Amino acid sequence: MVFPTLRTPTGPVPADAPRWNPQRPSAMPHHRYQSAHDRVALPLTDRTWPSRRIERAPLWVPVDLRDGNQALAEPMDTERKRRMFDLLVTMGFKEIEVGYPSASQTDFDFVRHLADSDAVPEDVTISVFTAARKDLIDRTIASVDGLPRTLVHLYTATAPTWRNVVLGRSRAEVHELIRAAALYVLRRAEERPGADIRFEFSPEVFNLTEPDFVLEVCNGLTELWEASPDRPVVHNLPATVEIATPNVYADQIEYMDRHLARRESVILSVHPHNDRGTGVACAELAVLAGAQRVEGCLFGNGERTGNVDLVTLALNLYAQGVNPMIDFSDIDAVREVVEHCNRLPVHPRHPYGGDLVHTAFSGTHQDAIAKGMTHHAKQAADMGVPAEQAPWAVPYLPIDPGDIGRTYEEVIRINSQSGKGGIAHLLRTHHSLDLPQAMRPDFSRAVQQVTDATGQELTHKELFELFRATYLAPALDGPVTLVSWSTAQTAPGEHQFTCTLQIDGQERSCRGAGNGPLSALAEALRGVGITIDILGYAEHSIAAGPGSPAVAYAECRVDDVTCWGAGWDTSVLTASVHAVMAAVNRSGRAPS
Repeated sequence: MVFPTLRTPTGPVPADAPRWNPQRPSAMPHHRYQSAHDRVALPLTDRTWPSRRIERAPLWVPVDLRDGNQALAEPMDTERKRRMFDLLVTMGFKEIEVGYPSASQTDFDFVRHLADSDAVPEDVTISVFTAARKDLIDRTIASVDGLPRTLVHLYTATAPTWRNVVLGRSRAEVHELIRAAALYVLRRAEERPGADIRFEFSPEVFNLTEPDFVLEVCNGLTELWEASPDRPVVHNLPATVEIATPNVYADQIEYMDRHLARRESVILSVHPHNDRGTGVACAELAVLAGAQRVEGCLFGNGERTGNVDLVTLALNLYAQGVNPMIDFSDIDAVREVVEHCNRLPVHPRHPYGGDLVHTAFSGTHQDAIAKGMTHHAKQAADMGVPAEQAPWAVPYLPIDPGDIGRTYEEVIRINSQSGKGGIAHLLRTHHSLDLPQAMRPDFSRAVQQVTDATGQELTHKELFELFRATYLAPALDGPVTLVSWSTAQTAPGEHQFTCTLQIDGQERSCRGAGNGPLSALAEALRGVGITIDILGYAEHSIAAGPGSPAVAYAECRVDDVTCWGAGWDTSVLTASVHAVMAAVNRSGRAPS
């Protein structure tokens, strides 16, 4: 196959490349781009964040209704915004950015809707976003009138490229613009003496801004806004466009954590984006570096590749034994609301919330999970606690799917790559069939023949139907069937089996004796030319209580062919007889 738009790298292999790495330089113009170290000063050399641990959740601040909403082709209307807001409150978020009131009438109206409908709980703070312009600030302050607790979030781009290209202002002029806007916000808030209004500032594109300039601006606002431990200011430091590995962002955050003035009066916040695909790592390392607050979106919606994903961040902590302080006990309900409001699907492989994240198709994975689940159930029983309360340690499942409202039906699914352990697990879990270990490879081959031929996966119901057709049905539908039969114990350790067989449409009577009913059946079959040895046998009931069906499994050698059969009946004896007859018919050996 030819790909005419691609250019296979043909440059010389670098002279210092090891012999095992024959990669060649591509023709892509990488020289047009600078590393982060060339674009911004990184003054921290004695970092301490790598040796720290995250032992408590930061303050999570969802920005789905503002930043996430700005990234939608079809921004949310009031109905969708309210549904998202109610979800966020129910999940336990205590500070929620609800809009950019000066940017659209819809956003303004929604903030007014919250104020007028008494929708905000007593312990929830509403955040609103505004640029550093007086008319926009006026509109923002007007929108929050009547809300009990608000955070006015002021932002201005501070990075050199933005100052030069977008704003057309010098560093000093940008600082003065920010200071004037911050003072104006303060004055407007003071006009509402009964209102609880706090302040947040974001130096947009913080991660590409000179660290000394960010400190100069943020420390000035801390003083201007008269921050105190009881009334702290939020300094939010965004990785507006990811341009470096996460450790660089962590260094920048630790530098700010160490040098911010009146540190006890400042909430250090981060707002990572995901341009390099490392937004989650940036946020986690930033928390190690001193961040106390994280802004992001459920499932990571946002401009370009998105904002940092609060679902992944919170459940990453949960998987480490840290309380996430947010409820994800029904992850599918959360996802349903987010998909409805954003009109964007969540990827099936999205961490924690995707359809397939707890699913194993690989045979080795399935076998490990099946054994892990069995071990977990035994460990819980030994401890005398319910399985959902026992310590979790199941291979390939970092958290118990049941903790986030998932059922175990999704854990193991069967396709052409599946193995005998996963197949046996599904039959045992959904149909109470406990296949003998020696039988599992045989059924696995039958499953693979079907999945290879169709290219599709099998549901647990289809798996059972294949088992029935392969092992149960041949006892009653084959070249040799029992028309009637009976057994009797003629003496201790001696049994007789009498039967009428239908062989290729003709009935034949036969009788055999043995030390048990099945050995007597084997002897009776030899009388009509079917040489059979029973090599293995197992049986179990399907459920507790009288009248419960039993399943029997028989491995038989018929002439020189070895195969398995199974029987199902309320009588264990009948099930065992059917298992032997199924093996006879599956062998393909016609009687002489």
